[in-house]
Amino acid sequence: MVNETTLPPVVSTEEELVDLLSEPYPEDVEFAHQLEGDVMVLGAGGKMGPTLIKRILRASEEAGTDTKVYAVSRYTESGLEEKLQSWGAETIRADLLEEGALKSLPDCENVIYLVGMKFGATGQEPLTWAINSYLPGRVATRYSDSRITALSTGNVYPPVPVDSGGCVETDETGPVGEYAQSCLGRERVAQHFATDRNTPTCLLRLNYAVELRYGVLVDLAKRVYAQEPVPLEMGYVNVIWQGDANSICFRSLGLADCPAEILNVTGPNVLSVRDLAEQFAAEFDVDVTFHGEEKETALLNDASRCHARYGEPKVSVDELVEAVASWIKRDGPTLGKPTKFHVRDGEF
Repeated sequence: MVNETTLPPVVSTEEELVDLLSEPYPEDVEFAHQLEGDVMVLGAGGKMGPTLIKRILRASEEAGTDTKVYAVSRYTESGLEEKLQSWGAETIRADLLEEGALKSLPDCENVIYLVGMKFGATGQEPLTWAINSYLPGRVATRYSDSRITALSTGNVYPPVPVDSGGCVETDETGPVGEYAQSCLGRERVAQHFATDRNTPTCLLRLNYAVELRYGVLVDLAKRVYAQEPVPLEMGYVNVIWQGDANSICFRSLGLADCPAEILNVTGPNVLSVRDLAEQFAAEFDVDVTFHGEEKETALLNDASRCHARYGEPKVSVDELVEAVASWIKRDGPTLGKPTKFHVRDGEF
C-alpha cells in the first residue's frame, strides 16, 4: 500500500474531523465484504470507539453488506448514544462490571474490546486491575465462540535504547507501573482463554494514536503555543493517525487466531520530541523552550510486522503536525485528556 494524502492541512469542524477519521479505505471495504457475521464494540464511548464504529458502518454500507454493529457503553457523554444511533449503530447501555451485564448482551460473531482504564489509575489500582485484567476474562468466557480483537498498549514493553528502533512482538515484556502491569494482565488472561477455549484472538499493542482533539501531538502543540516548557524526559515517541489505527483495528479481526496473535500498531518512525516541538514552534512563529534532557531510552514500538501486513499509515507525521497546528491556532475543541506521554514511572 502506498502512502496517500488523506488529511487536509486545515480541518474546519469536528464533523469534518469525524468524517475523516471514519472514512473507510478500500481495504476496509474489501474486508467488510469478506467478514462473516455482525460486530460488537465493547467500550464504544471511549476516544477510539465512535469513529471506529462509524468507519465499520460506512465500510459495510459501501461493501453492500447488512452487517449489524452493536455499540456497548455506559454512555456517560451526553448525546453520544443518539449520535451513534443516527449513524446506524445499535446501541446498548451496560456497565460490564455489573453482574449479569455480559450475559444480557446478544451473541455476536466478532467482538472488538476497547474497554480500559489508564488515566486515574494511580490511586484507583484495584478498579484498574478489575477493568484491565479481570473483565477481559469475563468477556472471553462470554464470547468464547466469537472472534475477538482486544486493544492493548505498547506500555507492556519496557523503555528501550532509542537507536534500537523499538520493541517487536517477540521481545520480552517489562511493564512499568500498575497501569502497564494490569494491561499485561489483560493480555495474559486473553491468551489463556484463546488457548483454553479455542477462541480466535488478536491483541493490538497500540501507541500512540493521535488526531486533532487529543494525543501526543496535541499535547506538544498546546505547550508550544502557550510558550510553556516542553518536557524531554521521554524524548522520543511513535505516533499513528487515529484513522489508520481504526482501519487496522477493524481488519485485525481477520488476524485473530489460537494461540492469540499479538500485533504492534504505530507509525514507522521514531520521532524526536524536541524536533516535533520545534516544528510546532515554526508553525506558530513562537520560540520554544524545554525542560530536562533526553534519556537514552524511551517507550518505543517497532510495527514493521503490522506495516508488512496492512501497509504503512496513509497519513504522514508532517501532515499531522500541520493539521494539529492549524486546529490549535483556531482554538479547535480538544478532549481535555492529556496523554502524559512524558511520564517514565508508569503513574497515570
